[in-house]
Amino acid sequence: MIAAAAATTFLIVRRPQPGPSPVVRRATRDDAAGIHSLIARHQQAGHLLPRAEDEIARHADRFVVVIDDGEASGCAELAPLGGNMAEVRSLVVDDHLRGLGYGRILVESLTHEAQGKGFESICAFTHEPGYFARLGFSLVPHAWVPEKIKVDCAGCALFRTCGQSAMRLRLNEVRVPIVVRRASACR
Repeated sequence: MIAAAAATTFLIVRRPQPGPSPVVRRATRDDAAGIHSLIARHQQAGHLLPRAEDEIARHADRFVVVIDDGEASGCAELAPLGGNMAEVRSLVVDDHLRGLGYGRILVESLTHEAQGKGFESICAFTHEPGYFARLGFSLVPHAWVPEKIKVDCAGCALFRTCGQSAMRLRLNEVRVPIVVRRASACR
């Protein structure tokens, strides 16, 4: 089951297999090495941009992590971009936990947090736009997210050639609250 109430409440999901269930919680500085390793493993597949471990440690409180058997097995960051826009960054879930709803839980947790912090929109730049579309995001031209372009893209060597799609979710249009549901219903 998922327990979600306040932004500080941990989200817990029961795994349909034996053993302790993975836990979704706010990251701490102590998680930085594990988050960095997780991102680096998936960055090699071309799905994530590289992140420095010291940067992750500085912004650890912006991350939500899935901890499975003591290891970071999923993560996502809510990064303020300026104005009323924040970005879901570095969303990744290890292969052994994919399809169980952890990615959705991470994004919903950050969406709830962004609403609580007064952001009007969140965005994601992704190679998997269909995934974010299923979570309520809309595909938009990159120019509709000037905060992201200014903060990250303009100085990137891959600017205009990265192949990522810009996705945006207007938080005032989010009508479905985070609800308690079974992990199997998150697919």
